Amino acid sequence: MSKTIYVINPNSTESITAGIDAAVTPLRSADGPPIACVTLADGPPGIQSQRDVDGIVAPLLKRAAALEDDAAAFVIACFSDPGMYPLREQSNRPVLGIAECGVLTALTLGQRFGVIAILPTSIPRHLRYFGAMGVNDRFAADLSVGLGVTELADGERTLARMIDVGRILRDVHGADVVVMGCAGMARFRAPLERELGIPVVEPTQAAVTMAIGRVRLGWGGRPLGGGLS
Repeated sequence: MSKTIYVINPNSTESITAGIDAAVTPLRSADGPPIACVTLADGPPGIQSQRDVDGIVAPLLKRAAALEDDAAAFVIACFSDPGMYPLREQSNRPVLGIAECGVLTALTLGQRFGVIAILPTSIPRHLRYFGAMGVNDRFAADLSVGLGVTELADGERTLARMIDVGRILRDVHGADVVVMGCAGMARFRAPLERELGIPVVEPTQAAVTMAIGRVRLGWGGRPLGGGLS
């Protein structure tokens, strides 16, 4: 039996997991590794602060350890990439974070990437991460829609705000590719891209795409642990 790529939503909101599952459906194939999206029941309803990020590391590692034997790879479906480095140390499987993969994918699609965040308080975390990745020379701006994770369920309001922010990133800050800065935004990628007329990266799709490649090529996880890959 083929081992499974596990996409872990580290918050406890099942509707977010359902949206992630729908977003990765085009990446499933009869001859490819199975892709399973799971919810971290011990996580908060949304990961919206550094405290939330730090607090879910232990339960995330515990959940991944229970899945290790059946796992082909792990994808951490939160734009803060919580627990990515310790999970790379713990696991023998490839471990990918959606923020890292989303940004790296954006760099192949345009010269300057912009990010749509959920809340203003998310932006400092993102900026620290982009600095650590060494991508600031290609970074346009990070702007928020002013909505928490659970508020993203209001689809009409969320999409309208994402379009407004996306236009500012494109027209004012010069972004020629946009990264959605929350896994809970997954279902809005296609309509947002149509409205903006530039590439829009859904970061969980980007991470799962990379995970499939890693699995098919037989690249393991631990030798790459600890650094940005």
